[in-house]
Amino acid sequence: MDFSLSPEIDALRLKVRAFVNENILPLEADRSNYDAHENIRGEVLGPLREMAKRQGLWAPQMPKARGGLGLPMVGWAAFYEEANRSIFGPLSFNCCAPDDGNMSVLNKVLKTEAQKDQWLQPIIDGKIRSSFVMTEPHPGSGSDPGGMMLTRAEKRGAKYVVHGRKWFISGADGATHFILMARTSDDPRRGLSAFLYHKDQPGWRILRRIDTMGPEEYGGTCELEFDGLEIPEENLLMEEGDGLRITQMRLGPARLTHCMRWLGLSKRCLEIAHQYVRERNAFGSTLGSRESVQIMLGEVAAEIQKGRLLTMHAAWKLDSGDKAQKEVSMAKIHVADTLNRAADVGVQLCGAKGYSKDTVLEWIYRYARCAKLVDGASEVHKMVLARSLAKEGNDFWRWG
Repeated sequence: MDFSLSPEIDALRLKVRAFVNENILPLEADRSNYDAHENIRGEVLGPLREMAKRQGLWAPQMPKARGGLGLPMVGWAAFYEEANRSIFGPLSFNCCAPDDGNMSVLNKVLKTEAQKDQWLQPIIDGKIRSSFVMTEPHPGSGSDPGGMMLTRAEKRGAKYVVHGRKWFISGADGATHFILMARTSDDPRRGLSAFLYHKDQPGWRILRRIDTMGPEEYGGTCELEFDGLEIPEENLLMEEGDGLRITQMRLGPARLTHCMRWLGLSKRCLEIAHQYVRERNAFGSTLGSRESVQIMLGEVAAEIQKGRLLTMHAAWKLDSGDKAQKEVSMAKIHVADTLNRAADVGVQLCGAKGYSKDTVLEWIYRYARCAKLVDGASEVHKMVLARSLAKEGNDFWRWG
C-alpha cells in the first residue's frame, strides 16, 4: 500500500497551498470582503478566480480538454483539502458544492458534445452556477428519494410537465442551470427521472431563501415551487427511469468531496488554535505547554489523519471503478464528526477570541453542524454500513 502522492499531484497540492496563503487568506481576514450571507462578495471573487485560472489551478475535477486539470479522484482529495483551508477557497478554484458534483455527473451522462457545450461548459468556465434539485418537504423525499419523492413530471407529447415542491436546494439562488429529479412512474426502482432546465423557463419559482443557523454557501438553500414547468424530452438525462441511478452516480463522489473539503477546514481549525496556544500566557506559562491542551490538540490531529486515510481509500476505490459505497459512508460519518470536533476544540482553546469574529473559527463552528446532515444524515450512512456488514460478514473488512 503506497500512500505517497505522485510528484505531479504533490507539486500541485503545494501550489494550491501557496495560492491560499498568499491570495485568499488575506481577503478572508477582511470582513469588508464578506457579503450579507457571510460568503465572499462577487466583485472580490471574480478577480480571484481569474488569477486561479492563470496559474493553472482551475476545475481540478474536469477534463483538460474542457479547461480543467483532469485529476484522478485521489488528486481531487489532495487539491480540495488544501483549497478549503480557507472558507473562500473552493469557490476560488471552481471546486465547490454543488457545482463540482453537477459538473462531474453532467460530464458522465450528457450524450453529445453539443449538449456538454450548452449545459456543462458554462459551469466549468465559471460563467454561471448550477443547482441539484432533489430534496422535498414532508411527506416528500429527504434521505429516501426513491421511495418518497412526490414531485411529478408528466409526459405530454414531446415534453414533460412538472408539478411539485422542493426545499433546502443548495445554490439555487442565482443558479442558471438546474438538474431536477422528479417522479415519472410509480415503479419502485425506475420511478424517478432526471431533467435539465434553465432558470429563465416559466413554470417554476423560488419561494424563499431559507435562513439557517450557519453561514450560507453561495446561492443559499432555497424552497422551490413547480407549477407547470415544461421540459423538452431532449433535456431528459439518460433514459426515463434512470433518475435514481443518476442520483447515486452524483452523490457518491459528491459526499466524498465534502469530506475532502471538511478535512481542510478541520486542519485550519487546528492551525489557528495551535498558533494561539503557543503565544497565549496564563498562570505563568503558555497554554500550549499544558498537558491538557496538548491532549486536546493531539486527539483532533489523530482524528483528522484517520479521516484523511478513510477519504483517500474511498477515492482510490472510486478511481479503480468501484462504487465504494461503504467506504464513502465511513468517510462521511467520521469526517463530519471530526469537523465538528475540530471546530469545537478550536473555539475552546482560543476562548473569547475563538467565539468572536476575529477568527473564522466561529464561522466554521456554525457551518460544521450541517456536515452530519447534508448528502445523507450520519444515521442513514450507519444503516448502509450495517446492511453491508450483514451481507458480507467478515468480508466487510477484506483488503483490496
